[in-house]
Amino acid sequence: MNAAPADQIRLLDLQALDSRLDQLAHRRRSLPEHAEIEKATADHTALRDLVVAAETQLGDTTREQTKAEQDVEQVRARAARNQQRLDSGAVTSPKDLENLQHEIGSLARRQSDLEDVVLDVMERMESAQTRVTELTARLEHATVVLEEAVARRDAAFAEIDADAAKVARDREAVAAVIPADLMKLYTRLREQQGGVGAARLHQRRCEGCHVEFSTADLNAVKAEPADAVVRCENCGRILVRTSDSGI
Repeated sequence: MNAAPADQIRLLDLQALDSRLDQLAHRRRSLPEHAEIEKATADHTALRDLVVAAETQLGDTTREQTKAEQDVEQVRARAARNQQRLDSGAVTSPKDLENLQHEIGSLARRQSDLEDVVLDVMERMESAQTRVTELTARLEHATVVLEEAVARRDAAFAEIDADAAKVARDREAVAAVIPADLMKLYTRLREQQGGVGAARLHQRRCEGCHVEFSTADLNAVKAEPADAVVRCENCGRILVRTSDSGI
């Protein structure tokens, strides 16, 4: 293949722009914010689950307290009715009086037991509420941490993408004036050679694979016409000759 020396030199400009685009893409993928967001998301999810569990427990305890208070009220109301019957003198049978007094005593003990249950439930409800409050505060903090990490990542994305857009425009301008066949070869080699399709021959050394040419190989390159597209014998990349190639 042959190409004007100026077009071959342009390959070095194109390669520099492509390398810059690769660097920007790598930087975008490797932002430290990615790891921060991953960790912050995991922390946020775990805390959210804990808050849901704590709120569920609080709800269950609240319903348990309501039921316990209703039980106390029912016993208290029945005891009050019995006491009213006793005080009214409507019950005159000794046996009925004895049964009524016995029931009043039983209801008093029952009420005392139920009130102890209410106190126990209230203590557990207070503990559950404290846990909900604590976990909610931690979740709110985790939300802020996550949002800040996402904001930093998005800001970095915007900066990188702006740089990449400018480089892409410059690349398009350079690629537009490179002959199609040379461009096709460069693109194929770039895909095969880890992103570098063209390299400068600098001071007897290929800047693609960094192998130094022997005198014989250098003389062979020197003997090629100026418009010949030379390939590095070691890595196969397009070898671009310049004034500082050492030939």
